Amino acid sequence: MAESLRRLVNIGTFTVLQDKLERWLGNYHINTCDQNVARCCEIIELNAKVQGQLFKLLSVTAESGGMYGGASIIKSRLLPFLGQNFFTSGGSVTADTSLSILAESAAKNRELDDLQDQYEVSLNDLEADLKARENEVQDLRDELIETKEELNRSLRTTTSDKMLNDVEIRELRRKLALAEDEVRTLRSKAGLLTDYDTQVRRLRDDIALLTARRDSLLRTSTIKDKDDSFLSSKDESKRNGPGRDVYSSLNSYRYTPRVGSPLSIDDPVQRVRQQNLISRWNDMFSQDRLDAMDTLRRYSDDYENNQRIIFLALQEAFSVAKCAFRQFKMKVRANLAATHIGPETLEEAVQDYVNRNTDLYDLPGMVADVLRGLNRSPKIYLPPDSTFAVVQPFIREACKLAWQMSALAHPLDIAVATDAELFDNNRYRRSYDSEYTAPLVNHHIWPALMQGSKVLMKGEACTRRGASLGASRRSRSRSRSVSPSLRARSRSRSMSPSRMARSRSPSPRRIASPYSSDPLF
Repeated sequence: MAESLRRLVNIGTFTVLQDKLERWLGNYHINTCDQNVARCCEIIELNAKVQGQLFKLLSVTAESGGMYGGASIIKSRLLPFLGQNFFTSGGSVTADTSLSILAESAAKNRELDDLQDQYEVSLNDLEADLKARENEVQDLRDELIETKEELNRSLRTTTSDKMLNDVEIRELRRKLALAEDEVRTLRSKAGLLTDYDTQVRRLRDDIALLTARRDSLLRTSTIKDKDDSFLSSKDESKRNGPGRDVYSSLNSYRYTPRVGSPLSIDDPVQRVRQQNLISRWNDMFSQDRLDAMDTLRRYSDDYENNQRIIFLALQEAFSVAKCAFRQFKMKVRANLAATHIGPETLEEAVQDYVNRNTDLYDLPGMVADVLRGLNRSPKIYLPPDSTFAVVQPFIREACKLAWQMSALAHPLDIAVATDAELFDNNRYRRSYDSEYTAPLVNHHIWPALMQGSKVLMKGEACTRRGASLGASRRSRSRSRSVSPSLRARSRSRSMSPSRMARSRSPSPRRIASPYSSDPLF
């Protein structure tokens, strides 16, 4: 009996009954008649089930007191409230089954209440989100209205500014025409100055050679005087005895400090100039090359052709500079060989002279040779109304750099490169527009810097599938005429604008020590 009473308490049926009554009261005026009747029937059924359980508990309690246990209390308190057919306990339903039914009903009611609460909470959240979105839409509408007003104001002002701009454009065009006339005049004067500079350099070369001859002759006469004095002192020591010989030797001895050989890899001139030249090489790649590309883009939209022009110009500059330097060095060696007297070797004297006179070269002649080499190349082209002289500033800087690199005791040079060669990861890196699975080089963008067999700075190359040596970039005719259709095709095949060229081309990267013990000469 006590167990049945505990289960009835745990079910909380009276709490559910109270909750249903309160909810019915709250929704009474909202519900329809049928809904109110259904709620009332539901409460009556639940109340009847509870009363049936209570009457069962009452009978079990009374039976525990004997035949007449609790009879007086039942007669005095319960019978007046009982009517006919008041007991609704099912004869076939046990107490446990009835209690389990009540428990399930209570659990379902709680679940329904929880679902309803969740639905109300989610509904409130959706309403809040909807209000926030409406506020954002209103803000966007306000911004759109303000933008339209600003555009209208700007359109009103641009009409007046346009008239002023037309006047400024006319003035700028007039100034540009005057500036072009001044440039033509200065170019004619610059040609005269270039000739004067060439004559001055040649005179300096002759003066330096004559000075070297004079110094060698003076050194020869000094050595002869020392030999004569040494022989006379030796004869006197023989006459005066051994003590006088040692004394005269100490008096005639003079310490002559010796400087390291100019052919050594650790020579300060070699180390300092090599570092400066490598820094200048990086500047050529990151600045001068891009300026030349911008200049070429005004005449040709073919980005790949412009890259080929820059690379071939640098190749020709190194080839011309090395040839001119070999001739210069042979001339210096021939002039010094006639008058050279130790203690240094002839090669050391030649290199010392070269280190002291690194500016004795014919720069206009080298630039002209490079331009002739570019005109002979079948792989590059420009429109008929332009020439390769448009990149003459870049060619001048390349020739200067190539000469100074060749003048080192351990010279720097560029790697040999040909189209359709196998890509060498130790010498080059791929460009941003390369096909990274292609094994062959389509064209080179920047050469690798070498010292003997050692790679000092990596170059840059573009790899493509189907790269070949037989692709000619222009016609072999002297006028280099190009049909309008071909020019349109080349423009359509142009790959990258100037900003992409400046932002995506990284600077060269040093991969090894800039010093090597393998001279080229």
